[in-house]
Amino acid sequence: MSYFKHDQALIQKDAKIGEGTRIWAFANIQAGAVVGRGCNICDGSFVEKGAVIGDHVTIKHHVQVFDGVTIEDDVFVGSNVAFINDRYPRSCRKDAWVLEKTLVKKGATLGANSVILCGVTIGEYAVVGAGSVVTKDIPAHAIVRGNPSVTRGYACRCGKKLDRRLKCVCGQEYKTDAQGIKLHE
Repeated sequence: MSYFKHDQALIQKDAKIGEGTRIWAFANIQAGAVVGRGCNICDGSFVEKGAVIGDHVTIKHHVQVFDGVTIEDDVFVGSNVAFINDRYPRSCRKDAWVLEKTLVKKGATLGANSVILCGVTIGEYAVVGAGSVVTKDIPAHAIVRGNPSVTRGYACRCGKKLDRRLKCVCGQEYKTDAQGIKLHE
């Protein structure tokens, strides 16, 4: 085994777990789930069949990653983040359920207790504030917060907030384009 599994973790036989990943107590990884290299899956988290987690992702405590959710590389998911995979839930469903896919792009940060509705894309290096409710797509580098979440600024790749001129204290500069902002080269 090329990954660490706590004695109290549940990992089904056909789950794919990358080298160097650490899976802690009471985490449950279902068969058909994919977890990349160098990840940290904390206590009480659940990764359902069909969920895809990239490399070097941190999933903090008590996060459920459901079928249809893809998390790209270098993403941070704070404690108790809720991914919603059914826009119209019912206990007894008589009609066919349609899975709406959710994509969290490279380098994004999802604050603790945020709620991510199904069918949205969270852009590269975006930051979702703790407790926010995401109901629509978030552009790359946007900082959002609130219920529903609203853009409150932009973040650098390093995670710091950009100033009004789209410059970061780390020295990086950004410019606007049709998709939002991007690194100024």
